[in-house]
Amino acid sequence: MKQLLRTTDPTQIVYAKALLSGEDIDCFEMDVHMSVLEGSIGILPRRLMVRDEDFAQARRILKDNDFELEDL
Repeated sequence: MKQLLRTTDPTQIVYAKALLSGEDIDCFEMDVHMSVLEGSIGILPRRLMVRDEDFAQARRILKDNDFELEDL
């Protein structure tokens, strides 16, 4: 799996997951429960992971929808 998106904004994660599921791309959200350790203040980023073979297409989908992604 590869990291597609890392953000502290939960709305970006929800939107990205909706876009990807609309294109039948499976994704997995990591670090969801880290808020327990940080005290629920939202400073630790969540990561959205996709399969290696879906990475390029998923990246294009998010870029086409104005997501700012980290450079490879």
